[in-house]
Amino acid sequence: MRVIVVGGGVVGTMHAWQAVQRGHEVVQIEREAEARGASLRNFGQIWVSGRAGGEELDTALRARELWERIGAEVPGLGFRAIGSLTPVRNAREYAVAEAAAARPDAAARGYELVTAEEARAVNPALRGAFEAALWCERDAAVEPRTAQLHLREALRASGRYTFLPGREVRDLAGPAAVRDDHGQVHRGDAVVLATGAWLSGLVRELAPELPVRRVRLQMMQTAPLGEPLTTSVADADSFRYYPAYRSDALDVLNAEQAQTPVAAAHKMQLLMVQRQDGGLTIGDTHEYEHPFAFDTLEDPYDHLTEVVESFLGRPLPKIRHRWAGVYAQCTDTSRVVHRQQVGEGVWLVTGPGGRGMTCSPAIAETTANELGW
Repeated sequence: MRVIVVGGGVVGTMHAWQAVQRGHEVVQIEREAEARGASLRNFGQIWVSGRAGGEELDTALRARELWERIGAEVPGLGFRAIGSLTPVRNAREYAVAEAAAARPDAAARGYELVTAEEARAVNPALRGAFEAALWCERDAAVEPRTAQLHLREALRASGRYTFLPGREVRDLAGPAAVRDDHGQVHRGDAVVLATGAWLSGLVRELAPELPVRRVRLQMMQTAPLGEPLTTSVADADSFRYYPAYRSDALDVLNAEQAQTPVAAAHKMQLLMVQRQDGGLTIGDTHEYEHPFAFDTLEDPYDHLTEVVESFLGRPLPKIRHRWAGVYAQCTDTSRVVHRQQVGEGVWLVTGPGGRGMTCSPAIAETTANELGW
């Protein structure tokens, strides 16, 4: 087969990977010189721990398996099976972690409730004050800013892959065919539109009632920490935002322990991952109402800095980068992704939300299976 993939982010690139792995020829088209959206502006976490039970968890676990397999083939991805720790500081937070560790699917996630001493044995950089931590062995990390570059290098080596940057697909040009803004028509046996948060233009024309919304977030990255942060780290505010933690204990936490005003106003949680250069990627906020602001706000960064320093027991290194990003999320947040046929031989795959980096290999595998590649 000849597969046309529109979109150079991680979801599109994983579709290209699946097609090439199955023996097909792929042309991947990206409107920028390189992907610049949420595929780069994220933590690089392969985040199993907070996923809803059922399809979402199954997808994340399958994706985790695929990431490890692909990482062995493409070392430049920087795949690291580092796990995660979520420190807790009081009885209410401990009760939520305890309820999570008692889930029927806790073993599949690699959940374990550990003491503060056990957590520091796993991650010695956590010298701050906390009582215990929820450990998730199945979480992992890759390098988001360079993952697509290294995947494309491996794809080119197949001899069946072409990357066409700087071209925006404007319309369909017949069955399984698209026309770009250079006037060139690209014909194949299947077209996958993996356009991320770009929901206007052709996407709006093909799917005007798309059940997907855009979400904006703020993040930052530091200079090297100077020591290993051997796991990713979350805080107890993440319990409020991930479906795996829903429980009576979480209801008590929400009722009796409010977030700080800044965290509540910006719908915040702490997630933190160390990059291969030693710097820390730290976030994040969530904004759902359009139009989004064009600037970033300092109060959320101050809040994140305070939380991180309290866990590390030391000052945070200098902040080198701050940014905002936008991703596409299904309005029915229980759905992993929106997959829709929008023309003869043309499918739109969008809306994984914050699950895109984690779940993209399994999302692409499901597309390939459903389309009979």
